[in-house]
Formats: sequence, structure tokens, C-alpha cells
Amino acid sequence: MKQLILGMVLLSVFPAMCQGHKIEVLPSDIQIKTAVLPAPEEKKDGAMVYGYDNSGELVVLRKGTNNLVCIGDNPNKDGINVACYSKKLEPFMARGRELSAKDLAGDEREKIRAKEVASGKLKMPKEPSMMYIYYGKSEDYNTTTGELQNGKFRYVIYTPFATTESTGLPDKPHAPGMPWLMDPGTHRAHIMVGPFD
Repeated sequence: MKQLILGMVLLSVFPAMCQGHKIEVLPSDIQIKTAVLPAPEEKKDGAMVYGYDNSGELVVLRKGTNNLVCIGDNPNKDGINVACYSKKLEPFMARGRELSAKDLAGDEREKIRAKEVASGKLKMPKEPSMMYIYYGKSEDYNTTTGELQNGKFRYVIYTPFATTESTGLPDKPHAPGMPWLMDPGTHRAHIMVGPFD
């Protein structure tokens, strides 16, 4: 009998607990303003923007007119983290989102994309392609204006299959803020520039 009562109590409390943790999805205009924060000033107005609908699903909030795609901050994660990248990277990024939606992550996800790149199914850009990232703390973010104080920039330049030999870059930074090559020799080789903390 005690187990039955305990079960009923948990069933009545759990939905209430879940309702208390409902994510706050900001208005589309605020999401867009935040999403384009990393982009160069002259590219902000024309960037395509992904953000979140009221159910927390990633959707297109604005169709773009230039070569940048921006991803809004994920309301399910702590802190603020937004990114903009070259449209040439969209097939690679979109495939990553598809695999993540199937609960595939880390090495498993990368192995699938590597296989698809090798087979020609997934196309990577032949020339270097830029990604701009801006991030910071939730307490420094204004949900009314979409502005982030004390944010930091990080830059990523995708250079598929580049190596330390072909670029002259090290595979780890030797000083704060110096560029270095991550994942050298792979389809997702990229130059990292920015603060790393």
C-alpha cells in the first residue's frame, strides 16, 4: 500500500516539476538580434537565422540574402552561445544537427560524417570557410534587448584535410589567442583563433 501511495504522489508531483522547468523561448526578433552578434556589422542584416519556436524546436526565423548562416542561442543550455558561418558549411552543419536529433554525438556522429564525406555524399567546401562565435554568461545577457555584455569572440576557419605541414600551424596553441589547427588531416580540420578558457 505504501508503494502505491508513493507512486501516486510521484505521478502527481512529476508533471508539476516538469512544468516548473519549461524553457523560456524569446521572441523571434530578440533571438535574431542575438544570433547575429558574432557576424561582421555589414553582414548582420542579410544573414539567414535559425532559432527556436515555442516548442523548443530549431526553425528558420529569417531567410538570408547573403553568404552567412547564424544559429541562435539554445534555450536548453546554460550561458549564451551563438555562431554565424559561411553558407558553404551548411550541408556539414545541417547533417550534424540531423544526427544530433537522433541522439548521435561525439565520435559516433563524426564517424558517420567522415564516411559520408569520403563517399562524396556530404560535400565540404574546397576553400577555407569562416565561422564566427560569440559567447558569455547568462547573467550578462539582456533578454529584452538581446545584448550580451562581457562576451568573447572565437573564430574558426574550416580548412578540410589541412595538416600542420600544409599550413605551418601547430596542433595546439603555444600562447593565448594564437591560431592553431584542430583535427588536422580530417574532413573537419579547422583553424582555431580566440580565447580558450
